[in-house]
Amino acid sequence: MFSMPIEIEVKRLPNGAGLDLPRHETPGAAGMDICSAESTALRAGARALIATGFAVAIPEGFEIQVRPRSGLAFKHGISVLNTPGTIDSDYRGEVKVLLANLSEEDFAISKGDRIAQIVVAPVQRGVMVEVEKLSDTERGTGGFGSTGV
Repeated sequence: MFSMPIEIEVKRLPNGAGLDLPRHETPGAAGMDICSAESTALRAGARALIATGFAVAIPEGFEIQVRPRSGLAFKHGISVLNTPGTIDSDYRGEVKVLLANLSEEDFAISKGDRIAQIVVAPVQRGVMVEVEKLSDTERGTGGFGSTGV
């Protein structure tokens, strides 16, 4: 069961004319697909910042996370760098997606193609408090790979 939706203001920009606004494709979908507002070729091994043609006003206490679309990742090796990317509540510029082509083939992006998904998430702020010693745990300082295979 989902919590009550929050209202997010969205402004369509001139380069986003005629594009679908972000929306949930199915009742159980966590993410909303977003489309490219430009046509380009993403070379194999390259990355590019892709315009979406919209800007948002996210309510304070929330963020929007930008994530890869699983089909693009699996079928074509297209992913979002810095995943999940965060759009902060005080940002009012165009939403752009940092796509990476991790495949060995160039990938064509057409205006209107669904290139990523966004998820609205609450933000819990934290305050760093300097201490002399941290509490002990069973794991301790074990890092990458320290808990097994």
